[in-house]
Amino acid sequence: MGETASPSAFVPSRGSLVRLFGGLGQEMVVLGALVVLITAIGFYNPRFLGASNLNAIFAGNAYIAVAAIGMAMVIISGHIDVSIGSLIGVLATIAGTLATKGYPIWIAWLVPVLVGIAINAFVGVLVAYASIPSIVVTLGMLSILKGGLILATSGNWINNLPPDFLISQATWFGVRSPIVIMVVLTVVVAFWMRYSAFGRSIYAVGGNPEAARAAGIPAKPVTVAVFAIHGFFAGLAALLFATQLQVIQSTVPPGLELTVITAAVIGGVSILGGTGTVIGSTLAAMLFATITSALTFMPYSNVLVFWKQAIVGVLILITVLADMVRRHRML
Repeated sequence: MGETASPSAFVPSRGSLVRLFGGLGQEMVVLGALVVLITAIGFYNPRFLGASNLNAIFAGNAYIAVAAIGMAMVIISGHIDVSIGSLIGVLATIAGTLATKGYPIWIAWLVPVLVGIAINAFVGVLVAYASIPSIVVTLGMLSILKGGLILATSGNWINNLPPDFLISQATWFGVRSPIVIMVVLTVVVAFWMRYSAFGRSIYAVGGNPEAARAAGIPAKPVTVAVFAIHGFFAGLAALLFATQLQVIQSTVPPGLELTVITAAVIGGVSILGGTGTVIGSTLAAMLFATITSALTFMPYSNVLVFWKQAIVGVLILITVLADMVRRHRML
């Protein structure tokens, strides 16, 4: 974490690929669990391995993985955001409202992303310059956004979305567009985080803020920038969520913020900051989606589906305990 990468180091080579994937410990565990789970359920019920089913699983949950990219960056920088679920709901509503009011489609896509950046940049300013803990700021923002969403929609869903607006229903190269977007963003951000100077500064600030400042890294501007980038990914996630169906719900899936945070943590991002990758967060998001779908293919699925939260809770505890042990050994 003490090294500083130059921007030119961002250009990947065969050696850089080896270094990138060679350091993925927790990520490889999550990937292995995902492959084993898909294979096992496929043997039990071959319909699970159908292209349409796998496409539906990954495309339908790609917005969670995209949101987890920004969340992973926030946690790596030493902070957290518990308002992400409400923010996605608000941004999705903004996108749908603009689309149904006759505004150009590109406006309906762009405005939610800009609003997401602005809201989270404001959160970053409060965290960095007012020295308010991020969990406090984002808890307040959660209440503001959730209350505002209910007041604005009165619980009504947004209907009659224009076909051109529904980007999540498009297919690119034979694959649903959310999957392509998720994979491209994950790979690009993974390289950027590891090989760009700013990406390395995020790890430095999250690992040891005092040492980062002593090394000349402006911790406060980095924090604001990370939250703003997080807002950008929240905007993209909201678009993927809003364009899945012909209607937009007035609420988001319950516990979405916990799902996004959990994906980052189980994917290998230390809750204490300073370590982890967005590759792990994306894999973990897909693992959760696969677990949910797999339970519906099992006997007594109406009962087993309630075990998902218990399974995720156990995974969280194991991951955090393993991270604490690893950090203790490093001291």
